[in-house]
Amino acid sequence: MKAYLIEKYGDASEVRAAEVPDPEPGAEEVLVRIHAASVNPLDFRIRDGAFKAFLPYRLPLVLGNDLAGEVVRTGPAVTRFAVGDHVYARPDKDRIGAFAELIAVHQDDLAPKPAALTMAEAASLPLVGLTAWQALVEKAQVRPGQKVLIHGGSGGVGTVALQLARHLGAHVATTASAANVPLVKDLGADVAIDYRTQDFGEVLHGYDLVLDTLGGESLEKSMSVLEPGGKLISIAGPPDADFARELGLNPVLRQGVEALSSGIRRHAERRGVTYAFLFMKADGAQLGEITRLVDDGVIRPVVDRAFPFERTREAMEYAEHGRTGAGKVVVTMV
Repeated sequence: MKAYLIEKYGDASEVRAAEVPDPEPGAEEVLVRIHAASVNPLDFRIRDGAFKAFLPYRLPLVLGNDLAGEVVRTGPAVTRFAVGDHVYARPDKDRIGAFAELIAVHQDDLAPKPAALTMAEAASLPLVGLTAWQALVEKAQVRPGQKVLIHGGSGGVGTVALQLARHLGAHVATTASAANVPLVKDLGADVAIDYRTQDFGEVLHGYDLVLDTLGGESLEKSMSVLEPGGKLISIAGPPDADFARELGLNPVLRQGVEALSSGIRRHAERRGVTYAFLFMKADGAQLGEITRLVDDGVIRPVVDRAFPFERTREAMEYAEHGRTGAGKVVVTMV
């Protein structure tokens, strides 16, 4: 099959098309013919080698972290899916490879594709949808009436998190460019801060939760908008001890990972708030909950642009450097 892979860590020039063997599904795995995949910042960080200390992938490595497609074969112990089913997934971190014609995915990581969505729309959702779910529902346990700030409301995670937070009954603020204010308002933002002309730290106060998708300067400044007891959850900041434990790192690596977030955790403690890093995990059951929300009209995907499979490198470069739109960039195979 054709796939887009890297043979060594590096910049965009390391991504190339290649012929690789078709994957063989294990006993509890499903072989999916991929119709569409989407591009995520995680793809660039894996390509660059940012996670190689604690996610030691074997090279060459096929990139791509979420997909939608059709089941073409099942392992002998698969009970939840059958040939012909339309599915979508964020494969487990150890089994990525969505920029390809086929992929073997464990049945626990799959969910039925939302019926109303195209394959391209469905492929845009798994990683960002699970990130939003695990931040807002699982980690923060957002309740009606709470105040939530979501950075980057027009981005992949932001567009889903806005809709989910509003569904959970929260008062929602977000940061976005002026051009995307109408979109984020339509997705559920009660307050939209134009990050080019406004300082969110001066405008917002008394928030229960900040979901940080940006890192950098916005990370520490986000603490100023939280009330005592508030939570700062980041997908772009330094990893913490919980992340190290989840990966099962050895004591030396665990200590090193903890040190990366020691400064931000001390700052949080001084302000009476908490900091947590989120590295989302594959979860077919949670993805099934997202399917229901999509089918009920609660969440809709936002797709910026679609590229054909043979332009996967261009799609990645557009998403990393050249994009001006909102939502996700997808790659379509069929």
